[in-house]
Amino acid sequence: MTDVRWAEPGDATAVADRIAAELARPGPKRFAFTGGSTPLKVLALLATRALDWSEVTIALTDDRRVPDDHPASNFGKIHAALGTSGARFERLVEGAPVAPFDLVWLGMGEDGHVASLFPHMRAELRPGPTVIATTPIPLPPEAPFDRLTLNQRALKASKGIILVVTGASKRALIERVMAGFSDYPVSEFLRGDGPPVTIYWSE
Repeated sequence: MTDVRWAEPGDATAVADRIAAELARPGPKRFAFTGGSTPLKVLALLATRALDWSEVTIALTDDRRVPDDHPASNFGKIHAALGTSGARFERLVEGAPVAPFDLVWLGMGEDGHVASLFPHMRAELRPGPTVIATTPIPLPPEAPFDRLTLNQRALKASKGIILVVTGASKRALIERVMAGFSDYPVSEFLRGDGPPVTIYWSE
């Protein structure tokens, strides 16, 4: 069973401290970052610190299939925040094999989806840790796009996972999952077999 713990505190500064601690480890590192607004807040905090990104490869857990300069592009936003840091960026390429990570950073939707693994979706299933194409059903009106995402095996091929969520409703969903409910994609990461998960929750 996956080792799960709640971080105290669990706010953006605590997440930034975790990323900074990972950066301080010697040698090359591979991170997978989620999209959304919370990572941008954390990366803004990290930008104020003297950190060495030169041995880091950054991948995305998932992205919308839009150009980099599109407002919905996770890659565009993360690259804008860290493009001059010295980090190397690894694009999502459908069907490409994915090497293991040192840290995977997941967010979660109100429906319990993580990355672009939705409760209901069309998906191109592939073996091994890889990148797959998915389309959420129904398409969310705020982001009506096809997706590329790391599959479950790629997301779990990590030394550790952080799950960063905000709001009372998402905490309640996680608590339902931890109590035994399994009808959410996040359940596979909190109650299945996999690397340790640290939950960072704030209001």
